[in-house]
Amino acid sequence: MLRTALRNVLAHKARLIMTALAVCLGVAFITGSLVFADSTTAAYRTAMSQDFADIAVSVTPKSPPGASPNEQSSALDDTLVRKLSTVPGVASVHPAADGSVTLSAKDGTPMRADSMQGKFGDSYLPGADGKDSRYPLTAGRAPRDSGEVALDRGTAAAGGYELGDTVTLAKDGPVLKKRLVGLVSTKDSRVNAGGTLAVFDKATAQKLFATPGHYSKIDLTASQGTDQFELAQRVTAVLPADRAEATTGSAQANQQSVFISTKTHSYERLPLIFAVVSLFIGTFLIINTFTMLVARRSREIALLRAIGATRRQVVRSVLAEAALVGLGASVLGFLLGLGVATVLPSVLDTSGDLLPSGPLVIGPTAILAALAVGVGVTVLAAWLPSRRAARIAPIEAMRTAEQPPSATVSRIRGIVGLVMIALGAGLMFSLSGATSATDHNVYTAMYGAGILVVGLIVLAPLLAGPVIRLLGKLTARFGVVGDLARENTLRDRRRTAATAVALMISTALVSGLAVIHQSSSQALDAQAAAGLSADYVISARNMTSIDAAAIQRIADVPGVRTASAVADSVIIAGNAEPISGIDPKNVDDVMKLHFLSGSAKDLGPGKIAVSHSWARDHQVTTGEQIKASIGSGTGDRDKPYTVVGVYQDNPTAQDVLGYRAEVQQHSYLRDSVQRILVRTTDGAVSADLEKQLRAAVSNSPLLKVQDRAQLVQEQAGVAGDLMTMVFGLLAIGVLISALGMVNTFAMSVSERTREIGVLRAIGMDRSGIRRMILLEAVCVAAFGTLLGLAGGLFGAWKVSGLANGAIPQYSFSPPWPTLALVVLLSLAVGAAAAALPARRAAALSPLRAVADA
Repeated sequence: MLRTALRNVLAHKARLIMTALAVCLGVAFITGSLVFADSTTAAYRTAMSQDFADIAVSVTPKSPPGASPNEQSSALDDTLVRKLSTVPGVASVHPAADGSVTLSAKDGTPMRADSMQGKFGDSYLPGADGKDSRYPLTAGRAPRDSGEVALDRGTAAAGGYELGDTVTLAKDGPVLKKRLVGLVSTKDSRVNAGGTLAVFDKATAQKLFATPGHYSKIDLTASQGTDQFELAQRVTAVLPADRAEATTGSAQANQQSVFISTKTHSYERLPLIFAVVSLFIGTFLIINTFTMLVARRSREIALLRAIGATRRQVVRSVLAEAALVGLGASVLGFLLGLGVATVLPSVLDTSGDLLPSGPLVIGPTAILAALAVGVGVTVLAAWLPSRRAARIAPIEAMRTAEQPPSATVSRIRGIVGLVMIALGAGLMFSLSGATSATDHNVYTAMYGAGILVVGLIVLAPLLAGPVIRLLGKLTARFGVVGDLARENTLRDRRRTAATAVALMISTALVSGLAVIHQSSSQALDAQAAAGLSADYVISARNMTSIDAAAIQRIADVPGVRTASAVADSVIIAGNAEPISGIDPKNVDDVMKLHFLSGSAKDLGPGKIAVSHSWARDHQVTTGEQIKASIGSGTGDRDKPYTVVGVYQDNPTAQDVLGYRAEVQQHSYLRDSVQRILVRTTDGAVSADLEKQLRAAVSNSPLLKVQDRAQLVQEQAGVAGDLMTMVFGLLAIGVLISALGMVNTFAMSVSERTREIGVLRAIGMDRSGIRRMILLEAVCVAAFGTLLGLAGGLFGAWKVSGLANGAIPQYSFSPPWPTLALVVLLSLAVGAAAAALPARRAAALSPLRAVADA
């Protein structure tokens, strides 16, 4: 039986290779994801071991209860540096004043402005030899005063800077301009992976990142033979317990490794989604292929049964063929997966996370996963056809025609399919009153959609009849050829349905996601400028602040009618939720506030206005008091606030409005503002006015100056990743569907050799044969596409309530041009997949076809 399995694989290698390709895609995505994660993690651990190789212990400030930011860093000074140098086992002490600083390129473009990390600033602290070993100079000299700066070579090249240029930068608040006097190199893997580095003199760095005369950390190297943990204990003994703490270098490296492991796992999600989809669709291709092969080899199986083969041996033979196909798919998929792992960093744009590069790491997990998935999926998918093969009786198999399924089987299929569709649709309809995307609602939607799709798959053979007959009215325009195409498609409805299922699943996924993308994009567009009367919004990036003096400078710009500052923070009344501190005198000029009760003019200390949703969730109305606290830091807890108004939900105003002077005291940065809403004279918006506004904020890399159209455009980019997934899923589904159609029609042509010969003998020309096969393929493609569209549109329609809870402006909005493109592409794929089988059918000689059949 093993030899028989090998012979069958070689005899049908062309068809089985196409089947293996479907599995190969899933294996490639899984292998690529695992190898990418292992390689990146290994590269990062290597980099971290190098970064922390010379650091045995790091001393950092500790935040005692009730301490202010200044008090937190006051312990790390030169006195402590000298004290630490006397601790037994300490070889050297390296204090540092470091933090985050954002640079502008020479052309004014912010560098890594939207990233929360990778923007490093540090102090240049020369040793006895006048050099800082951490930052060797490669050109120029070290900075000596507050007007000078040195940059890493890569940073200078990326920003287009040369020695002598003026560098624009900002930590938070005012913009700083410094002359570039030196270029340095560094072993820091984060900088070498694309981060920026600016180096300042000691006094300037302490002022920027700590306080004058103090440091942000102190690194210690250990004497030979000194254990890091023991040294950390000795260091801890001499530290002020409430103001500083010691951490070993290995512990810091481990913390970074955990972070990077979490980050790389987040990058695995997209390729793993593609893997699941490709394997799921590919499963139906495998089932269909082996079902057709079993049907075609029924006489051979009957002969094996007649000469003594048991049912178990027949099952094992078919499964052995599947295992061989799966093994080949695993090997090829693993090799392709290495290519996927190589290109993933550029495809997923990982540059923002400073992932280091390194050689591919191929661990046992990736190899075992490739084998388990490739062989496992193929064998499991072939199990059902193998059971059918085992049920073939020797005498029954000698029949020349395949027997159609019994009426009982069809009735059972119909009942099961209808029950599953009713159950899935019922779960989806249960979301009709849902207004938020809670975990329960999301899981309900997922289960409902999944059951609905399975129900369509089960019911597909029964739906094929009415749908194909309906499509037959179109094919009838091609005369006899069209009628034959319709009848041939209806001849084996199970095969028609199995071939169409792959296209149905991909079309359902793509159409549903396309509708959600279109609806979300429109909602985000509306939300971006909803509730906004201002013509420009100047906002701070990454929880920084706007220089208070900039407010008046913006107000003085010609063409500006109103410049209203907004301080953003959080208000805690159970959960932490956003609060916007505004000036009640001019808020009506920059925000569209529709109050259901009360007014913004009543805002003042101890008074807030709340959105309708917030008032509903916290069960408060105008005139009532609620205990809450503003800000996430220390301060007065549970202070009573009087609600002076309730307004319609407004994304610009956020959940709660407060008095700006009060919110500023508890803002992310004390006494700071995060937004300035600008109303221009007559609503004028121009490039010249935008340039003047940018100049008013000193072209700070920390700030964004956007008009309403730019706000909408920025929000539209949020949904771009979803559209990438849509077209990726479409490409996978189309490719696997094409493989399945080529398989099906190639085998169909082989089975119908005598029929095609007869048609040619009675006068049908070659072009007629080609048209007939092509029309059959288009009918199958149209059937799968129609079912997929119905399922996808229904699912997207029923989840509208969930999305509306997250985006109030969300409404069901199908992208008809995109859906039309999906339909045309699916039909084109069907025709293209049948092109080669149709050509082979047309090339058959009438007499030879009849004789050979």
